[in-house]
Amino acid sequence: MKKIAVILSGSGVFDGSEIYESVLTFLRLEHNGVQYQCFAPDVEQMHVINHLTGEVAEGESRNVLVEAARLARGEIKNLAEANPDEFDALIIPGGFGAAKNLSDFAVKGADCTVNPQLVTFARAIHDAGKPVGLICIAPAMTPKLLGTGIRCTIGSDEGVADAINSMGGQHENCPVDQIVIDTDNRVVTTPAYMLAGSITEAASGINRLVDEVVKMA
Repeated sequence: MKKIAVILSGSGVFDGSEIYESVLTFLRLEHNGVQYQCFAPDVEQMHVINHLTGEVAEGESRNVLVEAARLARGEIKNLAEANPDEFDALIIPGGFGAAKNLSDFAVKGADCTVNPQLVTFARAIHDAGKPVGLICIAPAMTPKLLGTGIRCTIGSDEGVADAINSMGGQHENCPVDQIVIDTDNRVVTTPAYMLAGSITEAASGINRLVDEVVKMA
């Protein structure tokens, strides 16, 4: 049975993994009859957002792995323990956590750095010719995560697209229900909530992405 690693970045769209995107990914993986294992880095979040008000919760701190465990129903491991040899593919859902906790793209844009444990794991998957799927804002990490010259999409946001291109990526505009497949590099991306106005719209692209990653694996 194929086994896919899913990297989470917390829990909640504004400071962690986008919950709908993550759950849709899990559901589609199960529909495809593949196993998956969730991982997250054992680091503090950049900050905590009150999702009711959208404001930063002053004086509050949360751990990315502990928060991501909420999403994974406790079935999650420290990213530091992830062995790329055990997996056939990698998927990273979106949410601001990808740009705040897995990387500092939200703050530094094209000058961002990516969590070194994530880079080590993702590069090992990628260098072994295994597919990588990136959802929503997560593809913004592509050039720093996997290398330059890779085609990807975050939808049609000009600022983010320009940042991807300036880092050495090749951004392509893409509608919410479609995916961009870089066949040579075995990377699949979709806009999801960068464009989606509903969970149904988000699912339309995520389902395609998961199906393609599983097929490539």
